[in-house]
Amino acid sequence: MKCKILETAGEMFLSFGFKSVTMDDIAQKMSISKKTIYTHFSNKRILIEETTFGLFQFIKCGIDDIREKNYNPIEELYEIKNFILKHLKDETSSPQYQLNKYYPKIHATLMKKQFTVMQECVADNLQKGIDQGLFRKEIDVDFITRIYFKGMTGIKDLDTFPLDTFSMNYLMENYIDYHVRGIATEKGIQTLEQLKTSI
Repeated sequence: MKCKILETAGEMFLSFGFKSVTMDDIAQKMSISKKTIYTHFSNKRILIEETTFGLFQFIKCGIDDIREKNYNPIEELYEIKNFILKHLKDETSSPQYQLNKYYPKIHATLMKKQFTVMQECVADNLQKGIDQGLFRKEIDVDFITRIYFKGMTGIKDLDTFPLDTFSMNYLMENYIDYHVRGIATEKGIQTLEQLKTSI
C-alpha cells in the first residue's frame, strides 16, 4: 500500500503541484481513507519528501541506462531531455519551482543530490565529446559542468520563464542547443544539425 500511495501522490504532485494537492485529494483518488495514508506517512511533508527522493532515484536510474547505450554525446543530451520530460510532466506544472517555494529544505537537499549526479553525468558527456572530436579540446570541463547545471535549473524559474510563454520542452531544447553550440567543433555542429533535422 505504501508504494501505491507514493506512486499516486507522485503523479498528482507532478500534475497539479505540491501545494494544491491535499491528503484528502490523494485518499479520494485512491478510494481509501485519509487515515490509511497517515498510517504510512505521519504528515504531508514526509510524503512529499519520500515521493521526491523516490522520483529522483527513478530518474537517476533512467539516466544511467541512457548513458550505458551507444549514443554520441549530443544524442545523449537529447535522449536524457526526452526521458526527463516524459516522467516529470514539466509541460503542465513546475514541480521544482513549487518545491522551492513551499518546501525549501526538501528542495535544497534535492538540489545537492541533483548536482552530484549531474556533475558526474555532464563531465562524462563532455569528455566523451572531446574524445570524439565533437567538443573543443580546450574547454574547461569542470566550469562548463557547473554552468550547465545552473542553466538547467535556472530555466525552471517561472518568474523568469513563465510556462504560458515558454513550454518546458522549448526551454530545454533551446538550452541544449545553446550549450552545444558554445562548446562544439565544426564536426559537433554538423552532428547537432543532423540530429535536429531527424527529430
